[in-house]
Amino acid sequence: ESDIFYSCCFKMNYSTQADMGNFSIIMEFFLMEYSSIRELQVLHAVLFLLIYIAALMGNFLTITAIVTDPHLHSPMYFFLSNLSLLDIGCISVTVPKFIVNSLTHNQTISLLGCALQIFFFDFLAATEVALLVAMSYDRFVAICQPLHYGVIMTPARCIWVATSSWLTGCVYSALHTGNMFRLPFSGSNVIHQFFCDIPHVLKVSCSEVRYTAYVLLATSSTIVLFCFGFLIISYTYIFSTVFKMPSVEGRYKALSTCSPQLIIFFLFVLAALVTVLGPLSDTSPIQNLLISMTYTILPPFMNPIIYSLRNTKIKTALCRIIKIVFVPRRKCHVLRILKCKIIHD
Repeated sequence: ESDIFYSCCFKMNYSTQADMGNFSIIMEFFLMEYSSIRELQVLHAVLFLLIYIAALMGNFLTITAIVTDPHLHSPMYFFLSNLSLLDIGCISVTVPKFIVNSLTHNQTISLLGCALQIFFFDFLAATEVALLVAMSYDRFVAICQPLHYGVIMTPARCIWVATSSWLTGCVYSALHTGNMFRLPFSGSNVIHQFFCDIPHVLKVSCSEVRYTAYVLLATSSTIVLFCFGFLIISYTYIFSTVFKMPSVEGRYKALSTCSPQLIIFFLFVLAALVTVLGPLSDTSPIQNLLISMTYTILPPFMNPIIYSLRNTKIKTALCRIIKIVFVPRRKCHVLRILKCKIIHD
């Protein structure tokens, strides 16, 4: 009746000196597939591949535009390039494995592979939270204290903040992943998700690990709520200052630099809420797919679009890159000659 196809569990016997009884320890997990029909599996793989390529291209173009354009060498765009790098990592941790599994009709993932997937996804997500806080503070200083911006947001300080964000995410992820995998899994090895998602992996872990993991989740949720409060306060001051500006053009320019970050932040918060509060059982495969896409695929795919549509400088830099890549030099030279002739005439 169900479209979900399960393979046999791969287990091994393990005995300890304290207890000579044998018990099964899971050495690999079986991930959910969303249909047993081969054509639909291939269709899922192709769709995810197209989304993955689009997300990679969008974020790579954003990074390239920021690195190559001197006008974008500022703290705001430095943090944005870090965000794009995080998005590339986030979507690369989960989607390629799903594509390969769908094409090969093999839904298994090793215990080590599952641990690495959780570590890197946790690491990148936690780093993104810290980076979003840094980006909101950057906008707060730029709009509310513009005269002190150059003194506060120095290049050295920006590098220190970005490095601290990456290190914080790494430490948090190492603690969380180490706790989850410190004891063997001996229950079910079926994960009702297309990747090793923390809530679904916790569901099949032992009770001792589950308890400490939930404590860590509660702690991290508290930190996220604190970051959320900090961001709300920052943007309250920002919008209060913006709406007091006498110039309409000045208000529009300020909002154009803040609104993309605010949209990205709320998109990230929505993804976090779906992750924590989303149902773990009694959901169809399609519902599981849509829920997981909210926080694994949507943010990396949407972030470059949000910034390119709302930021004139990035649009200009992207257009320049596209012209360099796709318009031959000979044609550009001819166009410059024609332009000069038109000006002289």
